Amino acid sequence: MNIRPGLDPKYCCFPLRYGESRIHRWGVFARERIPANRKVIEYTGELISRREAKRRGNDRRLIYLFALDSYWSKDGAVGGSGAELINHSCNPNLRTMILHRHILYLSRRVIEPGEELTVDYHFSADEQEFHCACGTSNCRGFINRKD
Repeated sequence: MNIRPGLDPKYCCFPLRYGESRIHRWGVFARERIPANRKVIEYTGELISRREAKRRGNDRRLIYLFALDSYWSKDGAVGGSGAELINHSCNPNLRTMILHRHILYLSRRVIEPGEELTVDYHFSADEQEFHCACGTSNCRGFINRKD
């Protein structure tokens, strides 16, 4: 599946842009200063079951699945807001809040113009290990958490 990057402004609470990322392929960047503890963007996509998420995860090269709970996921590749382009970091500037099946990304600190938006994906240590390319001083080396 070929994803054409883009941002849906109705889900963005601040001016954002997408562009090439030093972390991985495409990323999302702040176009203006974003204060701490503010909603930045909502992650949207098709609501699908765990079984369908597993099938899609095995069928695609690029995967934009976000698990809401033990049964439901959202597929950002179908109806995504652009938040699916936000890359992982071991020292992220966003945090995730799930509220009534809405996935919200909130700023953890002040985000400066031009800064890439990042979130900790919180992949389980039980899943396949994925190498991390965030480049932060406290990088774990893997996207998976070793809790």
